[in-house]
Order: sequence, then C-alpha cells, then structure tokens
Amino acid sequence: MRPRRTALAGALLGTLILAGCGQTGTTATPSAAPSASSAPASAPVSGEGFPVTVEAGNGKVTLAKKPERIVSLSATHTETLFAIGAGAQVVAVDDQSNYPPEAPKTDLSGFKPNVEAIVAQKPDLVIVSNDIDKIVAELGKVNVPVLLEPAATKLDEAYEEIAEIGAATGNKAKADEVVSGMKTAMDKLAAEAPKDKKLTYYHELDQTPYAATSNTFIGQIYSLFGLTNIADKAPDQAGGYPKLSAEFVAQADPDMIFLGDVKCCQQSKDTLAKRPGWKGLSAIKNDQVIQLDDDLASRWGPRVVQLAESIGAAVAKAGAKG
Repeated sequence: MRPRRTALAGALLGTLILAGCGQTGTTATPSAAPSASSAPASAPVSGEGFPVTVEAGNGKVTLAKKPERIVSLSATHTETLFAIGAGAQVVAVDDQSNYPPEAPKTDLSGFKPNVEAIVAQKPDLVIVSNDIDKIVAELGKVNVPVLLEPAATKLDEAYEEIAEIGAATGNKAKADEVVSGMKTAMDKLAAEAPKDKKLTYYHELDQTPYAATSNTFIGQIYSLFGLTNIADKAPDQAGGYPKLSAEFVAQADPDMIFLGDVKCCQQSKDTLAKRPGWKGLSAIKNDQVIQLDDDLASRWGPRVVQLAESIGAAVAKAGAKG
C-alpha cells in the first residue's frame, strides 16, 4: 500500500481560510477505513477495463462497473472529474465546487458530510478528500463505494490522484493525457524561470497572517522558480503553515508578495500598505504584490498549471526589473 498522504493544511487552517477560499478537503491524515465496494469478481463488466481496483487513501477500492452517478465532495476533485471527461457521470458536487460552472452544485458539504443527503443522490461512487466524521466507513455501511483522495503534498501526488480518479471512473486514457500535459507545462515553466535573481517571497494564506513553507504543496510550486521562501525561517513551522507576525514579515522584507486571500478577504497592495510597518516593504514599493486566484492557490487539481503560470509570469517580470 502506498504511503498515506497528510493534509494540505491542518484543521486550524481549515477553519480559518478553506471555506472562504472554496476548498474542501484538508484535514489530518485519514484513519484506515474499509473499502466501500465489495462487488464480486463475476459482476458485469461494462468495458473500460472494469472491474477495476484503485489503491486510494482508504486502501484498495474495487468498482465492478463504470460509475454513472458520481458525487464529489471536493472542489479539487470536481475539477479533475470534468477535466478528464467524467463530467457527464457527475450527478452532484459539494457547495464549494464552483468550477467548472456546469458542475451540478448542491448544498452537500465536504466539511460536514451528511450520509443521508449523500445517499439520496443514489451514487455509485463518492469521491472525498478527507474522512471527516468517518464518512468513508459510514457510506461503506450502506454499500456506497468511496474513493478517498487526500490533499496532495507534492506534485507527484497530485498527478497520481488524477490517474487514480481516471481509472476509477473509466476515463484512464484522458486522465493520463491530462497528467502528461500538466507535467510538460510545469517542466517548461520551471525551465524558463530566471533562477539567477535569488528573489525572496512571502505567500499569504490569510491576513492573520498565515503563510506556507517550502515543504508544502504550494511551497514546492514556488521552488520550481528558484524563489526563497521567507516563511522557511519562521520560529514555529506549524506543520508547514506558520502564523507569522507583522514584524517578522517586515524584517524579512520579501522581494515579492503573493496573495492567496484576494476573493475571500479582499487583500491587495493597498490593504497591505496599511498594515503596521509594511508600507515601506520592497514588494509594495516596487509593485511586486501579486494577487492570485484564491481557488487556484488552494487546490491541487489540473488547474495548478494556471497557478504556476501566474507565478512564473510574476517572477519573469520581477527578474526583468532586477
């Protein structure tokens, strides 16, 4: 069995920012839960290579036939499902799944999953990114197959999850194509980055301010561009998501500031300049405050390439100025 993945952010961050940024599915490492499917080997095969067994975060999950009524309780996995061609199979998504626009959004919650409400959708597959309230086992009791795909902690895990969702939904070829395209795009962006400038940066999760170190998923994306993360020197790393003081950021004086709290919290260069001691920061004076899309900055699906493109463009601009 592959190693269990830990969450993108801890439970504390879940209450602080995830709901505001439209992300579902970041909690502590899931406990072992039984596979929700127990279809016999003699079950009908619907083409597409079924029956199929996928090694997910909740162990081996076997699906006897191609699922036709999928429920997604993760905004990231909703994006993945539509990107790999499984959109027509999706009958309901959670209240945080806002992309693509045609996703069948409901009032289902990934933060407070309701077994009865989920079962009412008559799903033949439920995809989650955390096991809140032991939802995997609870759905297993009523014979609903569940695929647990926790928040990725590195790019390879994001690729792996997309491939697994592709296999589980009968869209393996398209999923492999999506992953291949992502890898090519990310490699190209990293190769083009001006890494000789030794630029420092601060990525803000919320205005508390919470940040992310290089050991996190988002931090590893920044590392592709040769940037130095000021949060790596925070006295308390807090599992990769330290709460920084305004004085810490001011003293570090990063060359670039990336904001992941724009839509949720209306942060901008102007709001940063009003914080005590921040008006004179290099990033503010040199117009190097980059407003990211909150959703792209908090999800780990196919659109992570768009996030990397935004970062890459900002780094290239800063490098040219330098």
